Amino acid sequence: MMRSLWTAASGMTTQQLNVDTISNNIANINTTGYKKESVEFKSLLYQTIQENSYDNNGEPKPTGIQVGLGVKNTAITSMFTQGTLSQTNHEFDFAIDGRGFFMVQTSDGSIAYTRNGSFGLTNGAEGLTLADSEGNPVLDSNGISIVFDSSFEPSKITVNEYGQICYPNEQGMVQPIGITIGIAQFNNPNGLLKLSNSLFKETEASGFARLEEQDGTLKKSKILQGYLEGSNVQAVDEIVNLIVAQRAYEMNSKIITATDEMLQQANNLR
Repeated sequence: MMRSLWTAASGMTTQQLNVDTISNNIANINTTGYKKESVEFKSLLYQTIQENSYDNNGEPKPTGIQVGLGVKNTAITSMFTQGTLSQTNHEFDFAIDGRGFFMVQTSDGSIAYTRNGSFGLTNGAEGLTLADSEGNPVLDSNGISIVFDSSFEPSKITVNEYGQICYPNEQGMVQPIGITIGIAQFNNPNGLLKLSNSLFKETEASGFARLEEQDGTLKKSKILQGYLEGSNVQAVDEIVNLIVAQRAYEMNSKIITATDEMLQQANNLR
């Protein structure tokens, strides 16, 4: 009976983390570029009670007797499926249709990656810098901050679906100016390190960032100006998952209560 206590306790612990993950999904249902997370489980070691078992006639059975010792969480994985694209008509809002990530430079000088394309222009010594909502400069395909000098009029800056920044020439024809917004892909995006503000960092598990502009084997992502990618969280699915997790937690707690009552009866035997 002590085994059942620890087994049920492991179930309650894992379901608590499951509920925490579901609540985080629901909390970020309106977060731009957020990707749904899900908890993965695995069984713990099995205790062998009887290696060989026999029927009433003494004939060996094809299976032994093993008892599981519970469950544990193995990982929290993100679902990098495409979120809903919503039109904002803001000239510096960008959405990625594909597997790519925008590249930004964080305050410590390192490169982070994001699906949140809510950008704007910040004033600097060299001109207007394209940056995210936290002020992190957006990088081009060469890993350099995108800066516009005083000759550029912000309202005339456009970006085509290939990420090329365009501007009208002297004849009024809109054409690329030789700067492309940097878009990176990863072999294993689930290996990325999650940070705050919808940012990710490269890790050994994710593999090196592969720039779409430089890697011809990659399927190119499309960039849509005036759009933002919403989260891929489905409210109905999360509510159903929450109910399932709550019922699993409740059943494990009832196992502990039942085991405690059985122990109490055993202690009262005379």
